[in-house]
Amino acid sequence: MSATHTAVTTPEPVVSCAEDCGIRDVLDRIGDKWSVLVVVELAHGRRRFRELLRAVDGISQRMLTLTVRRLERDGLVSRTVYPTVPPQVEYELTATGHSLTHLLKALADWSAEHRETIAGSRRRWDAENPGAGIH
Repeated sequence: MSATHTAVTTPEPVVSCAEDCGIRDVLDRIGDKWSVLVVVELAHGRRRFRELLRAVDGISQRMLTLTVRRLERDGLVSRTVYPTVPPQVEYELTATGHSLTHLLKALADWSAEHRETIAGSRRRWDAENPGAGIH
């Protein structure tokens, strides 16, 4: 360190939340597996409930119901009920929901770009830490 250097230099934080800035609440919603998959599916256009159920592999009917209700509550998805027998329900992204798809695309691109590096790192870590039980 030079004689004129008096401060420690650290990179600027990506996000600063000295108090609860609301990010946790939002990330809890958009960071869960089912919400992301439903938003990705709805990015392709309006879908009926059964179409979503078939498209989102592994989701139960109950979990899909909870997920679309939460996304609707957060203003990311709109729900339209048609007066038919039985009632037909369709879901689509709102403008706010569509704005999220750009971020999800960037995350998917980053994931694809770094998939092999992460897989290699996991293999090395697992080899160095047998029996750690982390997967």
